[in-house]
Parts: sequence; structure tokens; C-alpha cells
Amino acid sequence: MKVIACYSMKGGVGKTATAVNIAYWAAKSGIKTLLIDLDAQGASSFYFRVKAKNKSWDKRFFDAYKHLLDQVRASDYENLDVIPAHLSFRNFDTLLSTLSKRKTRLKKILRGLSNEYKLIILDCPPTISALSESVFTASNTIFVPVIPTTLSERTYDQLNNFFDQHDYSKKKLVPFFSMVQGQKNLHHRTMDTMRSRYKSFMKAFIPFSIDVENMGEYRAPVDVYARSRPANRAYVDLWKEMVPLIRKR
Repeated sequence: MKVIACYSMKGGVGKTATAVNIAYWAAKSGIKTLLIDLDAQGASSFYFRVKAKNKSWDKRFFDAYKHLLDQVRASDYENLDVIPAHLSFRNFDTLLSTLSKRKTRLKKILRGLSNEYKLIILDCPPTISALSESVFTASNTIFVPVIPTTLSERTYDQLNNFFDQHDYSKKKLVPFFSMVQGQKNLHHRTMDTMRSRYKSFMKAFIPFSIDVENMGEYRAPVDVYARSRPANRAYVDLWKEMVPLIRKR
């Protein structure tokens, strides 16, 4: 079983859209996949049309993997299940601070799902927090969307510095460009600059597209309603490039 995260310190960079579309393509490729929506806002849960039970269960999330299995919901797509977010997930950082071995709790819990799933995708909230550090420890690979702008470049630099300072392996970090506007010179310059500094950038990138924004209206991955459009082809290319990276880690 492999665990990957779609993560960024910065919000609004296409993180959840990536998690949803990659989960869809993984499942469509025949891989038994579980997407876990760790963001209390529940955007990926919304896109997949699944809801959590009304009762708060955040205190049991890190106790035993059986509690996670109780919360699994089937999606509309074969091979793809979802653990939807609950508003109580906003308390994860406070909860983790009270637990021993907090950095490894998530990793231990997810191991219990290895008989059920080949791939687990974590859709993460845009923070640096105790939960984030649990994700860094639990994940084999962390895919980081980066908008090619100055602020996003700065944020990615900060993430790399955090990994250095706290002895996390930067080999786990795999960045890719998201919401790229080809007509903007700034985007081209930033992409060239960052690719020269960070050799791990993926070749595939996701364009800025109304088709991605429409995920909220259709509540579905892009392939479902815009199959022939450039944004969908971009997610296909991204997934194809991800596959060997996931397998070797």
C-alpha cells in the first residue's frame, strides 16, 4: 500500500482539485483507492457527493484503523472510496497535542488499511501544524501544487526550509505547477526559475481553466463533464507521471 498526500501551505492553489482528479484516475486505472478528506471544509467530500455522519468522531480518528473503516463511504466510481471530512476535524491539532507519539499516529492507523486499499490519498488542509507533520511522516510521496507566482514560490521555499529544520526527507516532496496561465510572462519566468532551483518539479502542469472551476457545479472530476478539454488531458498527464514516482517510493 502507498500513501500520497496532496498538500500545500498555501490555500487556493488547486490542491483539492488535484486530489479528486488523481483519486478518480487511480481508481479508473484499476487501483483500489481511498481518499481521506482531512480538511474540515470538506471540499473533496463535496465533489464526490459523500457526507460524514453528523456525530463528531475526531477523538477516535487516531485510536484504531477500525474507526476509519466505519466511516468509509462508497463513491459513484468503481474502486474509489472516500472518508469524508467532518467539521470536528478542525480540532485535530489540539487532539494530537494530547497524544503520545503524535507524529507517527496517522502512519500507524493507515497501515491497518493495507488489506483493503492499494493507494490512500490524503487531501490536506493548507497549514503547517501537528496534523501536517503527521502527514509528512505517513506519506510516501507529497505532491505539492505551486502557482507560478512570487508568493507561491516563497511558500514552497518555506516548506523546504521547514523540512530541513525538522529533519523530514525532502525527497518526499514532488512539486508541480498548477493554475498556469500561459499568456502571463510572470508565470513563464517563475516556472523557469523554480525548475532550475528544484529539479524535482514534474513536467506535467495544470492550466488555469474554467473546467476545473466547474467541478463545484458538477460535483465530479473533470473527466466526467469535460473529457476532451485541455484541463482533463493535463490531469491525465499528471497521473501518468505520478505512477512511477508512487511505485518506487
